[in-house]
Amino acid sequence: MEDPKKIVKEKYGDIARNFRPVTLSSCGCSTGCCSESGYTLFSEEYSTLQGYVPEADLGLGCGIPTLFAGIKKGDTVVDLGSGAGNDCFIARSQTGENGKVIGVDMTPEMVERAKNNARKYGFPNVDFLLGEIENIPLPENFADVVISNCVLNLVPDKYTAFREIFRILKTGGYITASDIVLSGELPESLRRNAEMYAGCISGAIEEELYFYLLNKAGFENIAVLKKVQVNLPDELLQEVLTNEELEQYRLSGAGIFSITFRAEKPR
Repeated sequence: MEDPKKIVKEKYGDIARNFRPVTLSSCGCSTGCCSESGYTLFSEEYSTLQGYVPEADLGLGCGIPTLFAGIKKGDTVVDLGSGAGNDCFIARSQTGENGKVIGVDMTPEMVERAKNNARKYGFPNVDFLLGEIENIPLPENFADVVISNCVLNLVPDKYTAFREIFRILKTGGYITASDIVLSGELPESLRRNAEMYAGCISGAIEEELYFYLLNKAGFENIAVLKKVQVNLPDELLQEVLTNEELEQYRLSGAGIFSITFRAEKPR
């Protein structure tokens, strides 16, 4: 498989350029997450939430971290992998005019779209930066809360990403994120597939390893707040696996899960 970051940049750049309004049959994470039958495997309904901006909802999440983040008035919030700004604008409604929300994304087209959305709706305390999660362009001890939605699993070096998140958080700050994790091993051909990588599958790691790396990076009080199993339809898997591999995968007991978790930087 070619460079994962290049795959993700190209895929999400294409999504940003070819935006269409999210509907109930839209695909979560990207086209790599869906079958032609229109399965919605990950994305959740945002439209009833305060601060919702339809132009920012590209259907790319696997949860709603802002529902669990406990953002307070005046908080400084950083959204990693902010896309067109969907979670940032929800967070802005929670942190208020005296707070600040910064979105970071490595795809130029997404940053441009998010900035345009912020200007259109007159949100002076929301900004968007071009940058990578393994090298976040923000100072240490900056954020009260970090959020992220179906993005950290796409980062090849997760430990470095977690260390960077730890660095930019204030003492006593925390991350609340939604992401994809595994229970058991995915078939190798599924892991190597570029479409599945951009679609939030083959970049995922086992849940136990995920939380081990968070703890190794310095986080404590790591807690799963929501966990939902994701069952990929056979017609999607058949695009990647042989019939024999598909049967072995189904018998292996391996599972794909959407989780929302919280992890704290010690005081």
